[in-house]
Amino acid sequence: MAPGGFSELCRVDDPIYGALICFATRNEMMTQSADTFVVDKARIENAVRDILIAIGDDPDREGLRETPSRVARMYEELFAGMRVDPTSVMKTVFTEKYEEMVILRDVSFNSMCEHHLMPFEGKVHIAYIPDGKVVGLSKLARVVDVFAKRPQVQERLTTQLADILMHELSAQGAAVVIEAVHTCMTCRGVKKPGAVMVTSAVRGVCASNPPTRAEAMSLLHK
Repeated sequence: MAPGGFSELCRVDDPIYGALICFATRNEMMTQSADTFVVDKARIENAVRDILIAIGDDPDREGLRETPSRVARMYEELFAGMRVDPTSVMKTVFTEKYEEMVILRDVSFNSMCEHHLMPFEGKVHIAYIPDGKVVGLSKLARVVDVFAKRPQVQERLTTQLADILMHELSAQGAAVVIEAVHTCMTCRGVKKPGAVMVTSAVRGVCASNPPTRAEAMSLLHK
């Protein structure tokens, strides 16, 4: 692996950030680019056929004949973030003497709950206070997708986004709020449609300074 890559991130001084990055990249496939790694779609297709047989259906009937290949292509798309270094999309930064809060609200996303492999989707709200560096606005939306397009839990997704803002931008502070609906709760189990899960993560002065925290949360929840 090239210097400065994921292996270096796993040795950062901050053990929490290092653990998050290492967890996100624990499999070798996560460290490979989309050009060098190919999803094993044939293996997925065989697994889907087995599932269809296991539930008592016929995978060779007309309506299901192409289902295994469709599911394989779908998983390749839904888990595309596993093959992208999240720090690579945070490289477009600009030197700017701006030390006030930057807010990006209502970034839509969808992800896959790793517990049941069912989707959850919603909106991400991001705030950070620069310390001489600002990032291209689209990169914030892009890094949301990179972390979301993999087996996830909402709590981890929230902390990963807050931590990467702090470490890649050397921000003075950061806050992330995610609101999402989980189909593993609305379509199965307790079956509670309309229930929304809200998670937050605050770092730096957004955590240590109560007025700054209050300002961030007020702007993120508007």
